[in-house]
Amino acid sequence: MEVITTHLNADFDSMASMIAAKKLYPKAILSFSGSQEKNLRKFFVQSLMIYDFQRIKNIELDKVSKLIVVDTRLASRIGNFAKCLENPGIQVHLYDHHPDTPDDMKGDVEVVRPVGSTATVFVEIFKAKNIIIDKDEATLLALAEHEDTGSFTFNTTTSADLQAMAWLLDCGANLNTVAQYITQKLTSHEVSLLNELIKSATTYTIQSIPITVTRISCSEYVDEFSLIVRQYMSMENLNVIFALASMGEKIYLIARSRIPEVNVGMIAMEFNGGGHASAAAATINDMTLIEAEEKLIRLLHKHVRPESKAWELMSSPIISAGPELSILEANDILIRYGITMLPIMKEGKILGIFSRRDASKAIHHNLGTLPVTEFMTTDFATLPASATLADIQELIIEHRQRFIPIIESDLLVGVITRTDLFNLLINDPAYLPSLNTTQNQPSTERNRNLTNLLTQSLNREMLILLQTIGEVARQDRFTAYAVGGFVRDLLLHVENFDLDIVVEGDGITFAKKLAKEVGGAVRTHVKFNTAVVKLPNGFKVDIATARLEYYEYPAAMPTVELSSIKLDLFRRDFTINAMAIHLNPEKFGILVDFFNCQNDLKDRQIRIIHNLSFVEDPTRIFRAIRLEQRMGFVLGKLTEKQLKNAVRMHLFDQKFGRRYFQEIKLILSEHNPLPAIQRLAQFDLLKFLHHSLLLDARLTDILEEAHRAISWHKLLYLDENCQKWIVYLLALMSRIQTRAVLAFCRKFEVPERYTQILLREKIEVKRIVRILERRVHLRPSEIFWLLKGLSQEGLLFLMAICRNKAGKQAVSLYVTQLRHIKTCLRGEDLKKIGYPPGPLYQTLLNHLLEIKLDGGLHTREDEIKFLEREYPLASRDGKDSK
Repeated sequence: MEVITTHLNADFDSMASMIAAKKLYPKAILSFSGSQEKNLRKFFVQSLMIYDFQRIKNIELDKVSKLIVVDTRLASRIGNFAKCLENPGIQVHLYDHHPDTPDDMKGDVEVVRPVGSTATVFVEIFKAKNIIIDKDEATLLALAEHEDTGSFTFNTTTSADLQAMAWLLDCGANLNTVAQYITQKLTSHEVSLLNELIKSATTYTIQSIPITVTRISCSEYVDEFSLIVRQYMSMENLNVIFALASMGEKIYLIARSRIPEVNVGMIAMEFNGGGHASAAAATINDMTLIEAEEKLIRLLHKHVRPESKAWELMSSPIISAGPELSILEANDILIRYGITMLPIMKEGKILGIFSRRDASKAIHHNLGTLPVTEFMTTDFATLPASATLADIQELIIEHRQRFIPIIESDLLVGVITRTDLFNLLINDPAYLPSLNTTQNQPSTERNRNLTNLLTQSLNREMLILLQTIGEVARQDRFTAYAVGGFVRDLLLHVENFDLDIVVEGDGITFAKKLAKEVGGAVRTHVKFNTAVVKLPNGFKVDIATARLEYYEYPAAMPTVELSSIKLDLFRRDFTINAMAIHLNPEKFGILVDFFNCQNDLKDRQIRIIHNLSFVEDPTRIFRAIRLEQRMGFVLGKLTEKQLKNAVRMHLFDQKFGRRYFQEIKLILSEHNPLPAIQRLAQFDLLKFLHHSLLLDARLTDILEEAHRAISWHKLLYLDENCQKWIVYLLALMSRIQTRAVLAFCRKFEVPERYTQILLREKIEVKRIVRILERRVHLRPSEIFWLLKGLSQEGLLFLMAICRNKAGKQAVSLYVTQLRHIKTCLRGEDLKKIGYPPGPLYQTLLNHLLEIKLDGGLHTREDEIKFLEREYPLASRDGKDSK
């Protein structure tokens, strides 16, 4: 049994989220865990919307196998449904927008976003999955958006909430209905309570911040107490208010804050309540109203503090260096002063940042005499001296920038390091971002649970395989991860069944055990601690031991050592490929993102992980260009700068080989490689293939014609294998000499069979083009004998470089018709007719085919008559005719 529920005192956001969850779990039962706010009950009575909610007393809690909880993650807030957590094999799916707390439930699926309402979380899911909602559902979600964001005025409101509301309006949300339930007038009783709040209010000035505390006593529970508090706050334009209300035997706390210096959620947690930094609530037991107020005042003095500014945290004066400094000299400064980052400055302005890590790598590759400007980081953010702690946390924690220059009037006045920030947080836990959502706490997305995405995106067989991999790893106390392009494309919602697994432990041992578990075969590579497991259905899984690669010299093959998943991901080419997903059962689906990779996916940028990435492995340049064009991304500024540096340093001249050829082959295997080829030309990389290659207008036309020819061939739906990279490579080399093509093949260690194909097709096509350009009118048989020796690739290459229309039509006629024409008669037929076996057969069949191609023969009888006429046999009685 599946059940969808929410917290005890349901509001519009919780109800709308339940209805939204029902679209994802159509078999689930809807059931409130407790009561509903008065405004929501009013909506139920007046609305024409009909929803099937079951009472909790009618649900057999011990039979619940899947519990879907929305708008909270606290077991204490779901009433009796918390008993379901003890059910054997219970699955818990959580959808929420509230900040993390230590008491949060752990879900098999967790979709948590730091946005203004849980409704936004579901809207984003609907948009990603193209789920259609009706006008009533859109209206209900719009009510939730307005209620939980204070009509988009609360500090917790994000751009995602506004985008969600725009989408809901497009879906037909009725704003008149929203206004009816969100914009409310107070009743006379509520007005009298408001007056009591005003009369009892006291303003405390704590850390120079005015904070209003008020209290009232009521004989019975007041449904709209939070609405009254909000009205008071609006009337008096208060920045912070804490309202205590004694109702029956309990004390209720409602807290609101518009400023980051006062995190009301953190204070409500001290009363076992919860909420956001700007809106929170708590139910207080076993305490009088006076005791509750005294505790509140103590907590305010404990937690309220002026927000730290950059000028208070920054270090100054600054240790820096000029752009003329060599890498060796910069490294000496870094070591002498015990610092890890060195600002590179000119006339008081910062040009870049040079790190000790980049210095060490450059010196290791004998590049220490180069200026620091070659490998300094230029892609970084700066902050003014007035920047807040929230701004600093966002850069250092969210964007992983370890070193922040502080700029005033375009001049560097100080720096803040990651250590500076962490010292502040550790020494004063009140600043910890996990408790303060207004200070842009680190997103839980970096290590978020992707189980739901895996379930939605993968077929059943792949999902079971991933779970099996995790279970086999757990049994031997290994840790297994899915890594690389599989993770990247999963997050981009792109299908990718190239599965790469990294194991912390012995990858080869693990591969053998996995092969045994799935009934497959294994092929190992002991030198690199890698293996390939082939499943019975033919599917292959690449398995590697978590490893660290280092390079003895620029452009060298990597030396491999055992490592951890973090170092394994650090060795990868680009940030978008440096993510992993836990597969072990206890953490299945948890994303691992050490390098802020998701932000680069969102920004659609290709970035290297460290500044000497292209120096260590120049083949990454071709990979960067291929991914940039295929995915519609752009190179990051620093990545582009380091790419140009690597080209200028002529690293390609130091070592060639098959690894470069593989990257070139992959580029030319893309659907349309012309944009990537144009990008190679922009970076002056074509000369690396051959010094005479120039992408001028004519070569561009040839490549475009090659693309058209390949697309045309694909539309024919012929059951023929065409290696289009050969066509594009022939097109790219079409204007250089044959010996230059041979030099290319030797330089890049092209396999001999491909070398022969490239040379043969180039020579033949060059000869045929000359004939086609001289002779416009050719008989079909002439076209057949002219093109018969060309491969599929050679034919398409010919179409690409042939300028005249008649030549292209000749190739088209041959591909679609002529090459499929055959004679009715075969060798055995000629023998039966009486022709003696021998070379004569080929002459006869070729002559028959030629006449048939030109339309002179149609049937078997036609062919026999032709032979009798043109090649008469001797008399059948064995005597020569006179």
